[in-house]
Amino acid sequence: MLQGTGSDVGKTVLVAGLCRLAANRGLKVRPFKPQNMSNNAAVADDGGEIGRAQWLQALACRVPTSVHMNPVLLKPQSNTGSQIIVQGQLWGQAAGRDYQRLKPQLMGAVMESWELVSRDADLVIVEGAGSPAEINLRKSDIANMGFATRANVPVILVGDIDRGGVIASLVGTHAILAEEDRRMICGYLINKFRGDVSLFDEGISLIESYTGWPCMGVIPWLADARRLPAEDSVVLERAIDGRSRALKIAVPVLDRIANFDDLDPLAADNSVEIVMVHPGDRLPADAGLVIIPGSKSTISDLTSFRSHGWDQDLEAHVRRGGHVMGICGGFQMLGRKVSDPDGIEGNARDVAGLGLLNIETIMESAKTVRNVNAHCLAFGVDVTGYEIHLGKTQGPDCSRPFSRIDGHADGAISPDGRIIGTYLHGVFSNDVFRQRYLQTFGIDGSVANYREDVDQALDRIAKRLDALIGPEFPGINQLKNG
Repeated sequence: MLQGTGSDVGKTVLVAGLCRLAANRGLKVRPFKPQNMSNNAAVADDGGEIGRAQWLQALACRVPTSVHMNPVLLKPQSNTGSQIIVQGQLWGQAAGRDYQRLKPQLMGAVMESWELVSRDADLVIVEGAGSPAEINLRKSDIANMGFATRANVPVILVGDIDRGGVIASLVGTHAILAEEDRRMICGYLINKFRGDVSLFDEGISLIESYTGWPCMGVIPWLADARRLPAEDSVVLERAIDGRSRALKIAVPVLDRIANFDDLDPLAADNSVEIVMVHPGDRLPADAGLVIIPGSKSTISDLTSFRSHGWDQDLEAHVRRGGHVMGICGGFQMLGRKVSDPDGIEGNARDVAGLGLLNIETIMESAKTVRNVNAHCLAFGVDVTGYEIHLGKTQGPDCSRPFSRIDGHADGAISPDGRIIGTYLHGVFSNDVFRQRYLQTFGIDGSVANYREDVDQALDRIAKRLDALIGPEFPGINQLKNG
């Protein structure tokens, strides 16, 4: 089990890389994360929602995805509360304080999924959440040491040297852990190192002198990690690419942005510049396309969209002849109205939309969660993707659907074709569609294979890790010779 000294230390990428390394050695390897908190969700092959990170890690293992790889998924809906997904299905909703009381009820589901995932595996690599140093949450923990001690899984602690203070974070974690938890840790990894590794030799000696833990590897900055789908919205605090390209795409960073990895295939295109627009900034006037991404709370994000003045920027963008695409919650926001008669998202019952599509959405409790094969009518190409959404959308512009799924229309397009809405996530991962859509903007690039690019990045990361991890690294090296 890889646990971190904090969030965003690189656990997801390391687990994915180690999974691919083990798979390349012929092992039956599986990923597992007891509890995840992310609005970047995927639809598992056996139905239901899991964190996008476990979808990626299963891809690294070259195995189908399962809801049991991530039995508890928290999808934040506000600053204090989340939707709770258990073994792929909606289990309930809770504020943070209430969830701490509910967590012990979920340990049974976690252990059941752990048993199912482990059953036919040579090796399971587990990803923790947050940090075991959050000892104020230890009593009800199911994500870190609460799981590790219950399942008797050895732990490797991951520290991020790029953010600074890595010695203090590792030594401090050792100092505050209870002895029962401390003895689960068999060593640590230093991640995201830049430069000459030998310069950290003294740091390794100091960490061992304070903790007694061996260093199981110093992992350099893995450039290929940027080719992988990101899980946490913390990455949106950084610019995706500052270079000028043929097409500038502006993406407003919604408070409850969801499934923003929809943008990754576009960001990987050399003709495209993605500009993440944060609250306080304006939508750039020279953008050719504005993409309104998915949202976990459409009505709340629609309200904040207006409060940031982005509605006025968007109107000006359209008057200049700009294009707009809304995906899932972003699609709902483009309509004339969003209604929530049962208060599913909160107290607001009816909110005016942005009015760029002649449609209306009514929120309903039934949730659509499925992988789909579709035919994109707008560009005459078959596509694959997935749907995760509440609500039904209808209106005159739906007579010009974006795609057809199992005989049913999806999405809507404005009469002039410049405003597009769809419930399909993952549509830009389809290479031919992406090429044809970009041709709308005068970009006639080659058809790159996005999924193959991700797969090759996993292989390159695995190869780097193979050369770097120490001989005592548990699991992979003991099993490497069968």
